[in-house]
Amino acid sequence: MQIELYHGAAIEPHIPGLARLRISVFREFPYLYDGTLAYEAQYLATYTRSANSLCVIVRSGQMIVGAATALPLADETDNVKMPFLAAGYDVNKVFYFGESLLLPAFRGLGFGKRFFAEREGHARRLGHFDWCGFCAIQRPADHPRQPPGYYPLHGLWRAQGFEPHPELRAEFNWQDLDERAPSVKPMVFWLKRL
Repeated sequence: MQIELYHGAAIEPHIPGLARLRISVFREFPYLYDGTLAYEAQYLATYTRSANSLCVIVRSGQMIVGAATALPLADETDNVKMPFLAAGYDVNKVFYFGESLLLPAFRGLGFGKRFFAEREGHARRLGHFDWCGFCAIQRPADHPRQPPGYYPLHGLWRAQGFEPHPELRAEFNWQDLDERAPSVKPMVFWLKRL
């Protein structure tokens, strides 16, 4: 197992592997995401254009089995920035955590905590952020596709110092596995003061 850190344009060669990982992990509940490689390449390009972005990659041999991303909120897309702007936050003071992804066989080994530590450490080294944060989907508790024994990662997130901010809500569009077309999904942001 090896952990690699990349920034900005250095992320670009890893986009195909990251795209496959995102599609695989986000097919699971609660995201149920029916993704495409073309969309993933477009989405991940946001990180390659930000000089202060971070991508943490976990490999087993040559295979990418885990990854986490982050970048200054000011470098994110408008739909991610909009809730902060509407609530009066300075987007230049927020460091945004994208995704944390691990294939099932590699969960429970401490990589999730490492992902948080690497991204927060990067934000602190950059030196001008007051907050770091991420967003998570809000599915109903009785969602028909929720698997038995599922539990959300709220405990992990709180243990890393994050709290939900229900006043910061966004809507993302994607197609669930059982949908014929994309639909709006509600997302809530979690923040930690730096």
